[in-house]
Amino acid sequence: MDLALLRTFVTVHRAGSFTRAAALLGLSQPAVTSQIRTLERQLGRPLFLRQARGVTPTTIGDELAHKAAPHLDALVEIAGTGLDEDSSPRTLHLAGPPEFTAERALPALTELPGDDGGVLALRASFGTAEEALDGLAAGRHDLAISTTRPRGALLTATPLCDEEHVLVASPRWTDRIGTPQAQRTEAAALERLPVVEVHESLPFVTRYWASVFDAHPTASGTVIVPDLRAVLTCVVAGAGLAVLPRYLCAHALRRGEITRLHSPAVPPLRTYFLTVRTGTLALPHVARAHEWLLRAASHWG
Repeated sequence: MDLALLRTFVTVHRAGSFTRAAALLGLSQPAVTSQIRTLERQLGRPLFLRQARGVTPTTIGDELAHKAAPHLDALVEIAGTGLDEDSSPRTLHLAGPPEFTAERALPALTELPGDDGGVLALRASFGTAEEALDGLAAGRHDLAISTTRPRGALLTATPLCDEEHVLVASPRWTDRIGTPQAQRTEAAALERLPVVEVHESLPFVTRYWASVFDAHPTASGTVIVPDLRAVLTCVVAGAGLAVLPRYLCAHALRRGEITRLHSPAVPPLRTYFLTVRTGTLALPHVARAHEWLLRAASHWG
């Protein structure tokens, strides 16, 4: 059986689409379709059911993928390691949210030695969770960090860390809200303050209000800036309250530049996932970065 046909088959099985598999393989969609039909003729059995949106494997297709994929991944590992000692170092392509990637992931990865013992060759892209995962699926990235766990077999996600969210403002706002006793009263008092957020929909404030107060905020955004680091800068300057990741505002809290407005018994958390295309952990540079980030995350407080 032709290994090239098996490689195409496994890629289609994981991608769930001839179009997406073609992009990953660097082939045209007709070429992928032709290869799958050739393999089906050789086996005498259908491997996929064609649907309006992508393909679904038959039971025969699932069985073949289960048997063939580990061996193909092992061959990828051999090819990725390389038998030539003079082969050029591999560049790691990372995608993730700008603040977390800049403050957490990149400092950790720059401590990871490269293939030649020097600095790791690294390229980073910032974007939303959807953009990062779409780029990973299309082969533009090797690793993606997101707050969304992907579905399907093409991508494999591992929980990286949990992020605690805190409600903060500059000290001058503390006297404005007093110290209300009841939770409902506290929520109402907090909503008298201006809100600083990353989007008009107030994603961080809305999530906090739903988790802590079991309510929806009635306030609208006063200052909207599409970067949490800019949100922190505005809060320190006295623009209003904001909900921020604790790691991002910990220094400002310790210096007294901002204060915590509320301390719930169970703080809201958001989970980050480290995601790869299934099978690419066989590539040494991807596997090393993946393991390094997981190890680094275990020390993030």
